[in-house]
Amino acid sequence: MGKSSLINSLLGAGMAKVSASPGRTRSINFYAISVSAKHPPCMLFADLPGYGYAKISKSISAGWRDFIDPYLQLRPHLTRCICLIDSNIPAQPLDRQLLSSLRAMDRESLVVGTKADRLSGNQRAQASARLKADLGLAELLLCSSKTKLGIQDLWSRIVTAAQPAAGSLGV
Repeated sequence: MGKSSLINSLLGAGMAKVSASPGRTRSINFYAISVSAKHPPCMLFADLPGYGYAKISKSISAGWRDFIDPYLQLRPHLTRCICLIDSNIPAQPLDRQLLSSLRAMDRESLVVGTKADRLSGNQRAQASARLKADLGLAELLLCSSKTKLGIQDLWSRIVTAAQPAAGSLGV
């Protein structure tokens, strides 16, 4: 369970199409969302293509930077980037590259370790410590779409990050 499953855990089942093979998101998908059913949409959630393990040609994924980097650099109302990494494997060079790029762009980010349900409690603690050390992070949030571990905490952080921009659908 990857990025689309996590989006569905946050925004509601069926919002993002879940595929059996990774890397199916090939464009930026937007979701206008509200903090509760009683309120109109006040946040715009953008789902960008994953850069890691995707069963697509390198020429296609290489072209993603042509629209992802400008999106990340030029959006004044972009308040937080959520970087998803697989908590079951060591940090990858592309993870380091993404975080380095976001730091260079002066973008706030939160790193979320996905698929945490596949790890025991002790393994989760070890994976979290290893990933934080490998990526130079003070904080890492572990989540699972399957067990809902960390989902409420992640949603709370998204809402908190969006509050300064509340009232506008800035992208």
